[in-house]
Amino acid sequence: MFAARYYLSIIVFYCVPLIILYLMMEFIETFNLTGVIIGIATFLIIGLFHPLVIKGEYYFGLKCWRIFLLLGILAIGASLYFRNLIISSICGVISFSSFWSIKELFEQKNV
Repeated sequence: MFAARYYLSIIVFYCVPLIILYLMMEFIETFNLTGVIIGIATFLIIGLFHPLVIKGEYYFGLKCWRIFLLLGILAIGASLYFRNLIISSICGVISFSSFWSIKELFEQKNV
């Protein structure tokens, strides 16, 4: 039950900012803030995935690599689906952060 609520909160954490971002696109494009937003989002996503790997390995062991793989595949699909540069880029960062998390899981196990 804890895991379901935990991962649901992560999905909400990603979806709500993307919806707000979509609604603010005219402002962002007017002031040329695309690169800044992608940079901030990348920083936050990488910062979020670090504790996710640690907590996932602590509570689930190596079995949670499948969740990261599924999240990565879904995020690649979303990146290919969206035409918006910012949303597509953020989905790509989420995707490859998920794949990197799988690598980190197995490295953490070897330490």
